[in-house]
Amino acid sequence: MQETKINDLTTNAIAARSVAKPRPERNVCVFCGSGPGRNPEYVEAARAFGTSLGQAGIGLVYGGGGLGLMGEVARSVLASGGFVTGIIPAFLMNKERMLRDVDDLIVTDNMHERKQRMFEHSDAFVALPGGIGTLEELVEQMTWAQLGQHEKPIVLANVANFWEPLKGLLDHMRQEAFIRPGLEVRFSIVDRAEDIVTQLQQSFARGAGGDGDAGLIEKF
Repeated sequence: MQETKINDLTTNAIAARSVAKPRPERNVCVFCGSGPGRNPEYVEAARAFGTSLGQAGIGLVYGGGGLGLMGEVARSVLASGGFVTGIIPAFLMNKERMLRDVDDLIVTDNMHERKQRMFEHSDAFVALPGGIGTLEELVEQMTWAQLGQHEKPIVLANVANFWEPLKGLLDHMRQEAFIRPGLEVRFSIVDRAEDIVTQLQQSFARGAGGDGDAGLIEKF
């Protein structure tokens, strides 16, 4: 009951902004850290990516927090005139300093509902640097794609080679025959944040369910 009231209040608070700013045709879910990380390149990449999303008219779907890379991406999209959907469970509203300036704010009962709503609202997924929560969300979407549950593009933003250990682990899994032919892990890798939107637009041009980078599909 309390969480329903929270949703009602936040919906009323952002109603005017939502009416004034139409929801984009395409929306991208971003997984990233609630901290800034040690390397300044991570924050710079989050800001650059958010700016490019806003300028391209592609909406952001993210975890709803105002801290770390999450907050940097969201505020950069908003500053560029873009549309932001924040999805956050009630128990994290204070801990992650929920960003109330977004265009659409959804408060869920739990983490499972949050992830489901993020999936439903998104046409693609991008993983910036982050911690175990970021990894868990990314791998879940990889798994769903591997099992044929969706064909939405998945992009790893390999800022400062952050995702190299994951690439090595996936290659090891393939070599040990735990990733078998017909169960390839489908994703693309982009090294520069400024190039992510271009990669996404190329995938969208091939259809809503882009298949990602053929070379990576064959490798992993």
